[in-house]
Amino acid sequence: MGSLDSYGRQVYTEKDIINLLYTNPGVNLRSLNIQDVDQFNRASEILYTGYKLEKTKDLECTPTEYHKLNQQNWHMPAEYKELDIAKWCLDRCTHTEQLQRVGAELLLYQERNLFPLLQFLLYMVDIMRENSIIWGVGRGSSVASYVLYLIGIHKVDSLYYDLDITEFLR
Repeated sequence: MGSLDSYGRQVYTEKDIINLLYTNPGVNLRSLNIQDVDQFNRASEILYTGYKLEKTKDLECTPTEYHKLNQQNWHMPAEYKELDIAKWCLDRCTHTEQLQRVGAELLLYQERNLFPLLQFLLYMVDIMRENSIIWGVGRGSSVASYVLYLIGIHKVDSLYYDLDITEFLR
């Protein structure tokens, strides 16, 4: 489909709308961010449909502020939002080396305000397990994180392979 606006919202082109209407005739076009509203409204006028659209308005904040707000808006149950993810990770450690590694990683995640991300990842893994959804064994630099291994994002034990967390969290 089309492109994204500066807020990251999908922008629908004429072709996108036609395809969307073809596959879903009942779609509410008023909720879409349409690239050329005037073109749609002229066509609607010619066809006497009386159906007019308004241009999607910019939000009352800058794109940077919008993205920062959205980064704090994680759609997950309260039990995950309120979960002490650091304690959860530390409780899964069985020896000193694991405790030290998890502690060091958690400090890096905390410095970057990524605890909500870890909470969401745990929620996502739980949902995938509940629904028997299969995911990969690990990919890229994320396998350097022992915390992500504990959560279940990947199956690569970064302690065993002596992977450096700074390869992931730079």
